[in-house]
Amino acid sequence: MMHSSDISTPISACGPQRAARPLRQRRRVPLLVGLATALLGCAALAGPALPTVQLRVGQHTVRAELADTPQTLKEGLMHRKALAADQGMLFMLGAPDIYCFWMKNTLIPLSIAFIDAQGHIISIQDMRPGALDPHCPPTPVTAALEMNQGWFAQTGSAIGTKIKGLPGLR
Repeated sequence: MMHSSDISTPISACGPQRAARPLRQRRRVPLLVGLATALLGCAALAGPALPTVQLRVGQHTVRAELADTPQTLKEGLMHRKALAADQGMLFMLGAPDIYCFWMKNTLIPLSIAFIDAQGHIISIQDMRPGALDPHCPPTPVTAALEMNQGWFAQTGSAIGTKIKGLPGLR
């Protein structure tokens, strides 16, 4: 409950915003508008944008968000409602191993390319939104690139395609 002494205190749980209006003025704002504003504000303040890298997948340029921390590797593209054309997420996984992915809390259909230590695609798999079945590479990988479903097929990218611009790989 808000008291008159709290008028100058930001009321957002998402972070600092302008001061709240006095209580009697706040009652005039429809609840739906207030909730929508809060939700949009939370989305905008959810955290800093991820760094991006520019990749060459065959003859195509991709701008990929970089997931290379435990938190970003865990979250990936969860809760996203859209992914722009020629944009994706690059997962830098570490030492070569069998890394499996699922689509828990992921709202958009994706294709994933598993990438070996030399920067070559070794497997491409389509993934359904929300599916919990694992998607694993057939051999150890060091990275994976998620794009809108069908992107690899549409661009002619296939097993053996070289990906240039991977961090830590020349």
